[in-house]
Amino acid sequence: MLKGLDPLLNGEILNVLRSMGHGDDLVVCDTNFPGDSVARQTAWGRPIRMDGVGAAGAVAAVLSVMPLDSFVPHPAERMEVVGEPDTIPAVQAEVQAAIDAAEGKPSPMGSVERFAFYERAKKAYAVLITGERRFYGCFLLKKGVIPPDA
Repeated sequence: MLKGLDPLLNGEILNVLRSMGHGDDLVVCDTNFPGDSVARQTAWGRPIRMDGVGAAGAVAAVLSVMPLDSFVPHPAERMEVVGEPDTIPAVQAEVQAAIDAAEGKPSPMGSVERFAFYERAKKAYAVLITGERRFYGCFLLKKGVIPPDA
């Protein structure tokens, strides 16, 4: 154990988050997403796992150490429900609450159509597969920067 780190953040996840640069995307996906095959096309090249953890818990753990990009309108995005792009399932509302808590203010997610999400995911830095079993528990998080000390 390490002080000050969420115990959900294993060594591989911390390595990935540390290796990512400003503007790189992290896919946080549910168990139904084709995470393994998509991950093989990313910069990291293999999936990272956070089994037994729901999407909101995974996002909260990641955002406890990773800043979101402040230079884009929506540094966090969700996969849209097919045929109902404005519908927000409970899993997405829970992740939105985790994002708002991490940011200390409302930070509305953007939305991405399902097949466009798959294409964006292939270009991400890495794919984090959670234990989330609810549908539409798939998100893109864009890494930001930590400013220098004044």
